[in-house]
Amino acid sequence: MTTIGRNFDDIDISALATSLGCVPRDLATDSLVLEDVVAADPLAGDSPVLLRGIGNIDFDARAASALGIPLLLLIDAPGPHVDVTLQEASALGAVVAAAVTAAEAADVDKVKAALQVDVEPVMSAVVFETWLLKKAKGYNSHIVLPEGDDDRILQAADELLKRDICRLTILGDPEAIRARAAELGLDLSKATLSNPLTDPRAEEFAEKFTELRKSKGMTLEEARETMKDISYYATMMIHMGLADGMVSGAAHTTAHTIKPSFQIIKTVPGASVVSSIFLMVLRGRLWAFGDCAVNPNPTAEQLGEIAVVSAKTASQFGIDPRVAILSYSTGTSGFGPDVDRAVAALEVAKKLDPELHVDGPLQFDAAVDPVVAAKKMPESTVAGKANVFIFPDLDAGNIGYKTAQRTGHALAVGPILQGLNKPVNDLSRGATVADIVNTVAITAIQAGDK
Repeated sequence: MTTIGRNFDDIDISALATSLGCVPRDLATDSLVLEDVVAADPLAGDSPVLLRGIGNIDFDARAASALGIPLLLLIDAPGPHVDVTLQEASALGAVVAAAVTAAEAADVDKVKAALQVDVEPVMSAVVFETWLLKKAKGYNSHIVLPEGDDDRILQAADELLKRDICRLTILGDPEAIRARAAELGLDLSKATLSNPLTDPRAEEFAEKFTELRKSKGMTLEEARETMKDISYYATMMIHMGLADGMVSGAAHTTAHTIKPSFQIIKTVPGASVVSSIFLMVLRGRLWAFGDCAVNPNPTAEQLGEIAVVSAKTASQFGIDPRVAILSYSTGTSGFGPDVDRAVAALEVAKKLDPELHVDGPLQFDAAVDPVVAAKKMPESTVAGKANVFIFPDLDAGNIGYKTAQRTGHALAVGPILQGLNKPVNDLSRGATVADIVNTVAITAIQAGDK
């Protein structure tokens, strides 16, 4: 697959594509076009694609870089301006296969030879989201969305169903949901709509919840009232095997979303704490930040456990984990109770998973910069190469991910809850439709990997 950075009237792009054995396409700003290219699989018989650029080197070079395809520049004539363009494309991460004139482009064998270069795709929001949705689609998981009265939930459901990413149950008044979907021009015909207030299964759920909470003095009457709460009802659906996971929080607090999980789904064997990670796409990298949403002040034991669980979660999303337990100290460069806690957390993590690449305490620069790592921690298998970052507390974690998101233009996907028997994920109340789609896809993958 090759992208063409310039286009001139005297070059027949369709003919060139045919000569190269490619299908011509336009490199549009519509992400669906880019998704088609990323998803092309030669082993499945998909034809390679020749993308016609828009003529803006900034856009074309970034797209080629993100997609991991070579850039073929069409030029009017050689000259200093071409050198400047080549430097600009390279600075944007693109691999330029060749810069050819119209006459040179007619030499198909020469163009083919120039295009035989290996290009690694640079991680980007488009690449990651495409990979995420494609993987989620393969599991056909069943996800319940309790907040059927929120337009963003309905819009996200329409997009998910349109692409057949997963099966959905949406809670709320079915008639009201259908009417609002029609007003918004959405197709929710493939979704199951259920009203907790009228569903006959609510009695069975109440009885089961009474059993689960009888040691806490739960009565059947109290359980019936509890099942009128959409979060409890949706969580009970998961517990009863009627759904594989839940996504909520667009209109409710984190506590309202995950509290029922602690009471009904509970934690996996051996887990003492529920925690979270954010998947962060920034500067061509895919990283994981944890815990940025749940535990205010984890102990050393909890921090070590979070490190191990975060590595497992990260591996579900294509990360080969190298875990840094972050601190204001690298090794023995600093001292104090917080450094001692990081040292103890490292020992806990190593005991829980002796094969895991984990190190700490590490300052952030030592964790990500090979030059700094060579000076401060030359023997470490993590320093300078870390991709999973464990923050010492919720203050640091929340500030860290939001700083990267707001000033580094990172795509932050999450929080992804970990440590529960079944996947439940929380949305920010400011979540966009794209955030909801991504979180549902993540939940579907977690459910499928169980």
